[in-house]
Amino acid sequence: MQYFHEYFADWMKVYKLGAVRPITYQKYVMTLRWLVELAPTQKICELDKRSYQNLINEYAKTHEKQTTQDFHHHLKSAILDAFDEGLLTIDPTRKVILKGKSPAIKKPKYLSQLELQSLLKSLNLINVPNWDWFILLIAKTGLRFSEALALTPKDFDFSGKKIKVNKTLNYKCPNGGFMETKNQSSRRTLQIDPKLNDQFFNLAGNLAEDKPIFVKGRVFNSTVNDRLEKLCKIAEVPVISIHSLRHIHASLLIFAGVSIASIAKRLGHSSVTTTQETYLHIIKELEDQDNDKIMRHLSSLV
Repeated sequence: MQYFHEYFADWMKVYKLGAVRPITYQKYVMTLRWLVELAPTQKICELDKRSYQNLINEYAKTHEKQTTQDFHHHLKSAILDAFDEGLLTIDPTRKVILKGKSPAIKKPKYLSQLELQSLLKSLNLINVPNWDWFILLIAKTGLRFSEALALTPKDFDFSGKKIKVNKTLNYKCPNGGFMETKNQSSRRTLQIDPKLNDQFFNLAGNLAEDKPIFVKGRVFNSTVNDRLEKLCKIAEVPVISIHSLRHIHASLLIFAGVSIASIAKRLGHSSVTTTQETYLHIIKELEDQDNDKIMRHLSSLV
């Protein structure tokens, strides 16, 4: 009789390998590792509601609820196929209760325009690429972390003041290498301001055209976040993450009156709906301000 983790390993190779991005596939690999650790002797044909709930409960002891939900969704997809194949007589995932540790205190996602200016003034922009240049680039473009890492001098159109985004860097794997963008909409051309254009023209002038500007070896997200944390403390602003700079970029554009459609295109979102859902609270705040303006205007009419 086949163990649950054996079935899941086979299922991953058949249905997920080559069908999802390598980074996404690595998440399934991590789920498999936890499955082997938590349920090494659980047979697929003997899986029932109680044993599945116990598995989820054990995982939830060391993970937050959102992470537990992701773990459950991976397993559930395989279990439903096992049910369709007749290996199970019931769906053991039905009405599962998802638990989890209390969420860790999260870093703020946003800075005001003045706080961002203070942060950028604290950057040490030397004459060779460093993480301070990387931070400046994301703040002014809203690029994803992996997109910014993949940029080469060749991706800059300095005469047109543009950046071509057509790949990402697989920084989570030891061998690295370029990969496809998150989706087709992520392949885009970004307009950049003249100052940033001139800065990177000088910075990238002597670098190999087809090699990443910022990557010289293995890259860790934590390395950049540690540097950003130090800069935030120097600038005396709330400590944010590198991904937060993408949110801040979009937020400032919304407050500046840039259309949601233009922002969605700049961020590489697959649809305007994604942008609206992500920044709904800011859009709502602006709507409230507009309503106040409308009422003041109408009240002034005789």
